[in-house]
Amino acid sequence: MEAKDDEMKFDDEGAGEQTPFDPQYPYKPGQDPSTDAWYTAFFIENHIDYYAYPNLVATQEQVRFMVYTEENERYYPCSDRMFSTIMRREKSQFLQEKYEEALYRILDLIDRQIEDEWDKAFLQSLIKTKYQHETRDGIMIPSRLEKRLLKIYIDRTQIEDPYLSKKAQRNQQASRVLNSKAFQKALDHVDDSLLLSSRDSLERIKDRVDYLKLRRLFALSVERALWESDEISRYTAEDHLRLLSRPLTGDGVEPLWQFLGIHREKGASGAPQSKMILWLADEAGEVIVDLAIIRYLAGLGHKIIIVFKRSPLFTKVDFYDAQEDETLAKELEDALLIKEKCLGKNELVNILKSDKNIMAVSDGTCENLNLLIASTTFARVFKEVECVISKGPDQRRRFFDTHFRFTQDIYSIAEDENGSASIWYKAKHPAVIRFSHNDLTRKAQAIISQMQAAKDKGMTVIFYSGIIGSVPGKVDMAKKIMLTYTQFLKNQSVGTFIINPSEHYEPGMDADDLMFMWEIVQRSGLIDIWRFQAYHDIVKAFQIMKTKVPPEWVGKDATFSTGCTKEMKIALEVQKDRREMQIIGPSEEKFLRREEYGIGKMYDRRLSDICLP
Repeated sequence: MEAKDDEMKFDDEGAGEQTPFDPQYPYKPGQDPSTDAWYTAFFIENHIDYYAYPNLVATQEQVRFMVYTEENERYYPCSDRMFSTIMRREKSQFLQEKYEEALYRILDLIDRQIEDEWDKAFLQSLIKTKYQHETRDGIMIPSRLEKRLLKIYIDRTQIEDPYLSKKAQRNQQASRVLNSKAFQKALDHVDDSLLLSSRDSLERIKDRVDYLKLRRLFALSVERALWESDEISRYTAEDHLRLLSRPLTGDGVEPLWQFLGIHREKGASGAPQSKMILWLADEAGEVIVDLAIIRYLAGLGHKIIIVFKRSPLFTKVDFYDAQEDETLAKELEDALLIKEKCLGKNELVNILKSDKNIMAVSDGTCENLNLLIASTTFARVFKEVECVISKGPDQRRRFFDTHFRFTQDIYSIAEDENGSASIWYKAKHPAVIRFSHNDLTRKAQAIISQMQAAKDKGMTVIFYSGIIGSVPGKVDMAKKIMLTYTQFLKNQSVGTFIINPSEHYEPGMDADDLMFMWEIVQRSGLIDIWRFQAYHDIVKAFQIMKTKVPPEWVGKDATFSTGCTKEMKIALEVQKDRREMQIIGPSEEKFLRREEYGIGKMYDRRLSDICLP
């Protein structure tokens, strides 16, 4: 094969000596111009550079919802070994083998699905040509190469999902097995020595039953024969029991039981605390076992959001399957499908607070795992949950074969080399600061209590809305301006309780968090005067600070703030119910310039284009 015989060629002319790359000490721009160029080209050529592809790639702020990156560090969606190989520009057998695996997978697909010999020859030649072009410099991540080659195949053949029928067959077979009498008998098998030999209470026996059922289902969830082999349909209860009894291995077994509140020991007791879990599904067929686990966890009070691919990726289960595959759609008939790609935090929290314990969402990609191109909704869900459970070896590599740490605890369930079900655990980065919607609600209620106490004393409650983050890079000055001016107001008035939002900002809070918390406060019905920052307020603050107004603050007022624009809409809604509430500041008509936060930012997303570093 031409692609196999061609060596990768690297043009190092003029490159100079290369800086060694160590993934434990990631390369940071500014150390070497040649490596900087190759480093930047890596992101551009793989279509994962935000500045080159702003409509495709997530901002650094969105990525930090999921990945804890150090200062000046950029997340890459591949293993450290792969990244270091590409960065060193090695003529590596490791990289070449990965490239060829991607090529052969597409060529095999063509050979199996295309009958016309002319069409087959054309597609094979086209794929090889594109392969040689994409791998010439050795800068492409193999999974990105595979995605491009698969897209060419789908575009040219107009076969929307080459594996649609195969996935349906897998799901049907797995469902038949799980609903068979032999399997149910094995799953419900009672070992007296494990359950009934001591004088345990019924509650402790139930704890043990929960543990045994979940342990058996976790073990089964990596058994490929369940959806790939016809022989399993002839299994007896004893055969199934052997599968269910395979050991669970790995450093994540005990942490996962503790997280789920599942008690292995007979002496343990107490109901598990409800958790919110993001479940990253993998293969068709396997997902049927996943859903059996998920339903059991939901029955214990946990809330699970199961994640599918956006569009076809070989035999991976996707969001279309969740809606249209007869078997899978039936399994999900009581689940809430979240179809919006760009949900805001408030909208998402309202959905997560619903009485649905099982939900489904797309990750926005057609790759094994690429957090750089994940949808906004997926990123926000990732941020809101309490752990991530990832299925399969492909997603495991992306989470564990990398030095990156994440904003959530990660559990990976996959078959290990010995055939057992292994559970790996990667703790979230210790520096991660997370505000759940319950945390934010509690903070809001604490502020409301202060407002109520002030009202009980006959004081007038004033809420002051002003710029905090809408002038990029000037958060500290914005807080100082608000503090200076609200203190001036307090000194001018008697019997007033003034709420200055900047005093309640905590490190780690983003605009999503702040708007969610403040909306609860603002709709409490306790505000007498809602004051919006005017330019005069800013001028007065600088006068008190005995300094001139800097250029970036000239002419600014609350209408420049994305948050204040949202708050004016809320204020007008509140005023409809509480006519006596006064609104002071710029007129309503002037709050037209701002639309929506850039995700993770505290300023309008349109400002990103004019405020780039």
